Amino acid sequence: MSFYHQLTQAQRYQISALRSLGHTYGEIAKVVRVHKSTVSREIARNVSYRGYRPLRAHARALKRRRKPVYRISATLWLQVEVLLMQEWSPEQISGRLKRERGVHISHEWIYQYVFKDKRGGGNLYRHLRCLRKRRKRVGTYDRRGKLPNIQSIDLRPAIVDHRRRLGDWEVDTILGKRKGQAMVTLTERKSRFTLVSLAERQSSAAVRTQICRLLLPYKSHVHTLTSDHGKEFAEHEEIAKTLDLSFYFAHPYSAWERGTNENTNGLLRQYFPKYSSFQDLTDTQLESVMQKLNHRPRKTLRFRTPFEVFFNKSVALTS
Repeated sequence: MSFYHQLTQAQRYQISALRSLGHTYGEIAKVVRVHKSTVSREIARNVSYRGYRPLRAHARALKRRRKPVYRISATLWLQVEVLLMQEWSPEQISGRLKRERGVHISHEWIYQYVFKDKRGGGNLYRHLRCLRKRRKRVGTYDRRGKLPNIQSIDLRPAIVDHRRRLGDWEVDTILGKRKGQAMVTLTERKSRFTLVSLAERQSSAAVRTQICRLLLPYKSHVHTLTSDHGKEFAEHEEIAKTLDLSFYFAHPYSAWERGTNENTNGLLRQYFPKYSSFQDLTDTQLESVMQKLNHRPRKTLRFRTPFEVFFNKSVALTS
């Protein structure tokens, strides 16, 4: 039972008979001399409204065996390597190739290809997003002062939760190694379109300036903005007035209420790890990272990119 063997027609008739007598998968497996997961998979794959029919199940199995094995060309693998080096995940590559070109290559194949490359001394694995296990943060929370005149997320329109329109944004800041360094990140909830900029310092005035600078070009697609209770958002009333939006605050210590932006910050950490300095970071480098995130297909968008959803355009990315 340590090796996999395909079921014979006789074994399928045994499975059918024992199943009709009410035996469990484990009991059937012992009689047929296969693993119980084989029995479970066989029945799940071939059961219909008429029940499990062994003759039909065997005919379908023979038909599957005659199907030609799909081989992936060297040219396609080369393109997979190019997309990996653009920091696409194997799942994003698989989904986008299927959507755009009808090419079926599972993300598991791509992972196997990457690790085979690693065993051969290659460095494709370095482009995977998670190179080590994430550590859970433990410790005390930062006790921040209360901001004046805030609107709770409880008052935010229900349409924002359903992601049915463009223009509902979430905002946060990422801190650099040196004191005072801050990166402002904005993510649109429906499209996951991301805007990033560096603030001169982590002050409310500097953060307000960057938020307004980033969102003003898209003012027609700005309805709401949601943040945490950080002191850097103390000038929320000025931001709301400048951009003509409604500013809401999530509940304290409830990061999941701004999950879209939190996830985006996690993606940005691939390029800007914790405790990295922003001192020598240029606008060109930031723009490059922003372009990568906005032109990378997302599973949650059915492998469209944030750019395509936000601007309602289609872009050829794999041809």
